[in-house]
Amino acid sequence: MSFEPTPWRATVLTLFPEMFPGPLGVSLAGRALASGLWALEVCDIRDSATDKHRSVDDTPAGGGPGMVLRADVLAAAIDAADAGETRPRLVMSPRGRPLTQAKVAELAAGPGPLIVCGRFEGIDQRVIDARGLEEVSIGDYVLSGGEIAALALLDACVRLLPGVMGKQGSALEESFSDGLLEYPQYTRPQLFEDRPIPEILTSGDHAKVAAWRRAEAEKLTRARRPDLFATRPQPNRQKPPKSTTDG
Repeated sequence: MSFEPTPWRATVLTLFPEMFPGPLGVSLAGRALASGLWALEVCDIRDSATDKHRSVDDTPAGGGPGMVLRADVLAAAIDAADAGETRPRLVMSPRGRPLTQAKVAELAAGPGPLIVCGRFEGIDQRVIDARGLEEVSIGDYVLSGGEIAALALLDACVRLLPGVMGKQGSALEESFSDGLLEYPQYTRPQLFEDRPIPEILTSGDHAKVAAWRRAEAEKLTRARRPDLFATRPQPNRQKPPKSTTDG
């Protein structure tokens, strides 16, 4: 008896389930979702509220503006969605560790994450600690909630799943795949507003094209992301064999 492999599955906990699948329902991610290459489960946090008003927040301890998402309600929502499972549990937060392509690849290689989308002034720290939530940030700015950040993270992961992209080799040459920003791309027409395609790209010399692309990627990275350039992995260069002759 044969069994179908379990698809990569993402679970999203949110106060606004109508925001999903959103852009994940179109293009590459949408086609992959429709064909069963991955699955999306969206859970309304309010379903775990216990009062008639479906309250999920309360005033911050110690005073201050805004409201805070309650630990007991969110914990119940996580437990209901992820009972007994072992997989990454994330919460989208501007104070989290920055999302990187390496982290995306790690998540794409796993079973799929559970993602909590926060709102209000934040989430009670006790549920973050008690449920082992890893805080992840998509940038140094503040959004109204975690939903847009979760969409970005999921899109980045889904496109790396087997069968989603037409050419898997494309992912190997993208920005951040080797610690560099991607080189400039060109296509027809040959001449656009007196700007030609760089001659080397139409030379047919694949080695020269590869060297040009590497040089352009390094130049862009050095100018725009010196932090990446300083920590980029160095290409492997084989040392010449030692001479076996004397002298």
